[in-house]
Amino acid sequence: MIRLNFKDHISLGKYVLKWSMLAGLVGLLVGSACALFLWSLHEATDTRHANPWLLFLLPVGGLAIGAMYQWLGKTVEAGNNLVMDEIHEAGGGVPARMAPLVLIGTVATHLFGGSAGREGTAIQMGGAIASAMTRSPLLRWLNQPDVRTMLICGVAAGFGGVFGTPLTGAVFALEVLAIGRMSYDALIPCLIASVVSDWACQLFLTWAHISHQTYFVPSMHAVDPSGLIAHLDWLLLLKVMIAGVAFGLASMCFAELTHGIGKVFKKFIKVPMIRPFIGGFLVIGMVYLLGTRDYLGLGVTNPDGGVSIVSCFTDGGATPLSWWWKLLFTAVTLGAGFKGGEVTPLFFIGAALGNTCAWVLGAPVDLFAAIGFVAVFAGATNTPLACTIMGIELFGPQHVVYLAAGCFIAYLFSGHSGIYLSQRIGTPKLDKDLPELASLRHVREMKKKSK
Repeated sequence: MIRLNFKDHISLGKYVLKWSMLAGLVGLLVGSACALFLWSLHEATDTRHANPWLLFLLPVGGLAIGAMYQWLGKTVEAGNNLVMDEIHEAGGGVPARMAPLVLIGTVATHLFGGSAGREGTAIQMGGAIASAMTRSPLLRWLNQPDVRTMLICGVAAGFGGVFGTPLTGAVFALEVLAIGRMSYDALIPCLIASVVSDWACQLFLTWAHISHQTYFVPSMHAVDPSGLIAHLDWLLLLKVMIAGVAFGLASMCFAELTHGIGKVFKKFIKVPMIRPFIGGFLVIGMVYLLGTRDYLGLGVTNPDGGVSIVSCFTDGGATPLSWWWKLLFTAVTLGAGFKGGEVTPLFFIGAALGNTCAWVLGAPVDLFAAIGFVAVFAGATNTPLACTIMGIELFGPQHVVYLAAGCFIAYLFSGHSGIYLSQRIGTPKLDKDLPELASLRHVREMKKKSK
């Protein structure tokens, strides 16, 4: 006999109603902010392409960004790591000024040609908006667990809105907090926030005649979806796993190089605002050393016909070292103190490396570019599940086994490294002696002391 506990179900209904309103409002506000950000980024990128001379103002732009953060943004300079620290251990909250500062800083970085992404900006805006909401008089009744959930919703809304991948945004916000351990306590709120954010962002982008980039991978549509396992090519799967090792090592290289360059700048340049000024000259020098501007900005498309994320899906669309050059340009840009995210450059790095791996292994170029696109991201953020879902949302479900294999292997071989130093280790990949829920920052310090 089935016995229903109506009291429990009424409580669950109240929970869903409560978070439908709260998370929906977070999603609406953050999605609107993401739309403004993407429109600004679109205009800045078009302006830079139309005026190549703007590259020579990159040092000046870096100086302005550095000065802005030195005078107005010292409390928010930690960026994504500040948001994650607030989720793990509540402090003074995420200052509201983080949102406008990171938006202006990122748009300026792209206007003058810095190599950076957009996810970091969206996550910081989402965290700042959600945190500001919890401090409003109308929501003072929220308890500490509620405040934490609101911050996670802000992360989900920022990610889902800026990339147009609502399911990925929800899972990413939960998975990124602790490596190998995901809590479902905020799953429903995160899903609501991410879906609403994506809807609001796309609504405003449609009015501005802008859309998210779409990717078509012919080889991923050549298989009947109903025959996924029956049509599994074991030799191709082996090639994917081999490429997954390369994707994981590239993830680790990117994270360590970016952190290392940042440390060198801080060690030898004591005035923070001068760091991006010097970094701007380094980026200009690399452009003229290579004789190409293919590795500036987001790199999603390239009006000059050079290497871009889109071109990496075609045979000959990337050189064997395109992935490395984008990695280096981005590490220098972000390590020097310019603002922006890492994820879109990671897409570029992964797609370009996938293009090269396909050539070496004799595999479909578009398929390996798609796998690399999400796998390098998975290794650098330690979020293999979210990245597999992103692959499905962006490319379709036909080859989900290959997408998952690439993401999971890359995650494993990236080791205990990552772009977010405040990320905690819930379940260690190999070293079981690590302190419980130690941050990647703490693990790095432990390794230095042991040498």
